[in-house]
Formats: sequence, C-alpha cells, structure tokens
Amino acid sequence: QAQLAESGGGSVQSGGSLRLSCATSGYTYSPYCMGWFRQDPGKEREAVATITRHGTTTYANSVKGRFAISRDDAEDKVFLQMNSLKPEDTAMYYCAAFENRGPGYRTSQCPSGRVFYPNWGQGKQVTVSS
Repeated sequence: QAQLAESGGGSVQSGGSLRLSCATSGYTYSPYCMGWFRQDPGKEREAVATITRHGTTTYANSVKGRFAISRDDAEDKVFLQMNSLKPEDTAMYYCAAFENRGPGYRTSQCPSGRVFYPNWGQGKQVTVSS
C-alpha cells in the first residue's frame, strides 16, 4: 500500500532554517506531482510548494524566495528546504502525493488544490519562535 512518511522539521528561531523530507513507498511509479501543504489551527490548509516529475515548481506567495522543493525519484523522496523562517510559518506540514493518472501523464505545473492529492503523510510540526 502506498505510504508517505515525513521527517525533519522541528523548532527554530526566526530567521533560521529547517528541512523536511518525505519518503514514499508502495508506488509502482513516482507520482507526477508531489506537494507540501501546511495547516495551523484556525486557518485553512494551504499548498506551500509543488513539483512535477520534470522539476517544475510552484510556491505559495508567502514562501517564495525562502522555500525550495526538490525531489529525488531514484530514492523516492521529496524535500522542502525552508530558509529565513518566520513565526507565521509555524504549522503542521504535510507531504502529499498526486492522484494516479498513469506514468504518461504530463502537465505544465501541478495544481495547488488539496483535492488533487489523495495520499498524505501524518505531518511534521514546524515551530518558529520570534
């Protein structure tokens, strides 16, 4: 059965850096899109970054220039490097895999709607103090 497992994250002071990793398993082929979402209590879950199998990325405006998503399909892993962290980045971060559209699927960029990502990890907390 396909599974996602996040690691990393943690606590850091404002301006610091953290890294998140997502290990995937059980997939016949790597999902075309992979994404990182975050949610803080009382707020809407939002897409932080997405990446296609070809390396095309999208970022939420709030993290552009500070976060970088990458993937290594040979190792079935996805990463999120978070730099210049701010207190407002505090949230639970989730790794998500795109719906199965076959190995030949291709699109210019990944969608940001969580409805397109049926497979989720359990999440890792990121806490940024002032």
